Amino acid sequence: MLKQWILDSAYTVIFTGAGMSTESGLPDFRSSRGLWKQKDPSQIASIQALNENVQDFIEFYRTRVLGVKEYKPHRGHYILAKWEDIGIIQSIITQNVDGFHQLAGSKRVAELHGTLQKLHCQSCGKEYSSEEYIKEDYYCKCGGILRPSIVLFGEALPEEAFNFSLRETEKAELFIVLGSSLSVTPANQLPLFAKENGAKLVIVNQEPTALDFYADLVFHDRKIGELLKELDQELDM
Repeated sequence: MLKQWILDSAYTVIFTGAGMSTESGLPDFRSSRGLWKQKDPSQIASIQALNENVQDFIEFYRTRVLGVKEYKPHRGHYILAKWEDIGIIQSIITQNVDGFHQLAGSKRVAELHGTLQKLHCQSCGKEYSSEEYIKEDYYCKCGGILRPSIVLFGEALPEEAFNFSLRETEKAELFIVLGSSLSVTPANQLPLFAKENGAKLVIVNQEPTALDFYADLVFHDRKIGELLKELDQELDM
């Protein structure tokens, strides 16, 4: 069924969440074993932490930058990049900050929550590579603090990425969610927006989501990489 929907769709949009990254080995945040069960995000991953608790903020995000460097995209990332290249899918909207979609070769990607692959100065906005954190360089030439280019608690989503996501969602004939609990607003409204605009909605997630009821097709307990590999073989493109 999903294979046929993909073939029939003139505009397919992929929406990825933490489950896409955990198959590469990265830890997630919101599951029963996630990082936020161990740490209070407001203390280490917020604007307040950046302003008032800089040392803990930097130590936490240096660990996360190092963690991302230890892993790499899995076969599912590469299949999506291939599908974009040959026109099977049109874009990817991701909640993930690892940058793995781009590393795998995807080009039309909206990073709703930013990326750990880049840093920028909190004062002047100058961009840097995340390599600065690995080298333990934490300050800009202007004296400002270098921070990961991600959305912290207390910050709005990046306007350009969110507007791109809205436009892509509106155009979608098929909207496929891969590995998101769909519990974070406003990103979790995009699948409903797609559905309201007439798209078929497919949700692939290890655990049930609050939006399963609205989906046309739901997969639980399936590895994303395995499912995409099976579909890729069936599509034979």
